[in-house]
Amino acid sequence: MMDFLLDLDMNLLLWIQDVVRTPFLDPIFIVITKLGNGGAVWIILSVVLLLNRKTRKIGMMSMMALAGSFLINNLILKNIVERVRPYEVITNLHLLVNRAKDFSFPSGHTGSSFAAAFIFYQELPGKYGIPAMILAGLMGISRLYIGIHYPSDVLAGVVTGIAIAVFVRMMFYNRNKVLP
Repeated sequence: MMDFLLDLDMNLLLWIQDVVRTPFLDPIFIVITKLGNGGAVWIILSVVLLLNRKTRKIGMMSMMALAGSFLINNLILKNIVERVRPYEVITNLHLLVNRAKDFSFPSGHTGSSFAAAFIFYQELPGKYGIPAMILAGLMGISRLYIGIHYPSDVLAGVVTGIAIAVFVRMMFYNRNKVLP
């Protein structure tokens, strides 16, 4: 079963490279993926929300979700699983950006994107929350497009990011019930 899933991961990446990649889309997806470096776009958006009293709680939740995603995905899970990046394994896969220095599973870009975007989706009007989720989705797709993650890495990033966002929201809304 694991061999089947690994083959599926590899074949999907090669399919994206061979069928979806185009000279027109390459720079677009490279820019999208760079927006997520270090969680930059999500940190900036969260800081903007922190500046306004009406959205400060949302900014705080987003920052907490980003910190949680970094801790769980980048510091804990990546170092437990130690999955090698796909371009190290798939000889025909061409990477569109510089090689990463950390492990592959789960996608930290995707995890942080969905952690922040899901907070925005739940807390902000749809005209802001829906574009945030779309950007998070594009961030995950960009990680596949550029060849730096397996599809299962990105899927795990989506799941952990949303789970962390749900946990943070629960803590914010239930803190009076939990704490004396």
